Amino acid sequence: MTDTSADGPIIRLLPGADTDSSAGTDAGPDDERILSWYAVPDRTVPWTRINFVASVDGSATHGGLSAGLGSSADKRVFDLLRRLCDVVVVGAGTVRDEGYGPMRLEPDAVAWRVEHDLAPHPVFAIVSGGLKLNPGSRIFTQAPVRPLVITSSAAPSDRRDALAAVADVLVCGAEHVDTVAMVDALVARGLPQILSEGGPRLFGSMVADGTVDELCLTISPLLEGGVGGRIIAGDQSLSERLKLQQVLTAGDSLILRYTR
Repeated sequence: MTDTSADGPIIRLLPGADTDSSAGTDAGPDDERILSWYAVPDRTVPWTRINFVASVDGSATHGGLSAGLGSSADKRVFDLLRRLCDVVVVGAGTVRDEGYGPMRLEPDAVAWRVEHDLAPHPVFAIVSGGLKLNPGSRIFTQAPVRPLVITSSAAPSDRRDALAAVADVLVCGAEHVDTVAMVDALVARGLPQILSEGGPRLFGSMVADGTVDELCLTISPLLEGGVGGRIIAGDQSLSERLKLQQVLTAGDSLILRYTR
């Protein structure tokens, strides 16, 4: 494992199952070390982190799903980022497409959070304009913590009422979800450490609204071509320069950390 920095991004080696073990015997950092790399200095200060994976040529999916682009090292960081947050925010389309279940962490992650004075599980928040969500889904019925549904006042009132039986429904915005209001509402509920796992349309809205503090992006060593979308979707014309803070090399993948 190496740590390199010359007034620029920190470059670190993250060996894993996808790394050629013949290059050495270094097993790499343990979870506690990786968690320290991603921990924020003050958890009381609101911080919104986005986590995505993309192919070398910019596709956000492989075979229609982002999961096909990941690696064991990427999955490890994905799980550890959940351990650090207060709430995981995901767009309803991504919840459906990626087959999300209840937001339930593994026992070792629960034990770590409790040891660090955090709630055993982060809250799961689903962002949906049309509220085409099934109240009987196990996302709600088997959730270890009552989920949140974030929508706008334009959403059908009957669907809001149905979901209110299994989740706390937050109305953030008039015609569409206002992510500034969304972040404010989450912070007001005592959930300042926000992790979003997409999808691309929600990410686009958050960038346009200025509610993204950090982007964690894994570059998968795949060329996809075809019609795969990018990590940002929508009609907004966006251009914003980010600062590269950290590079983890894991086999042929790069796990990058940018801040605004």
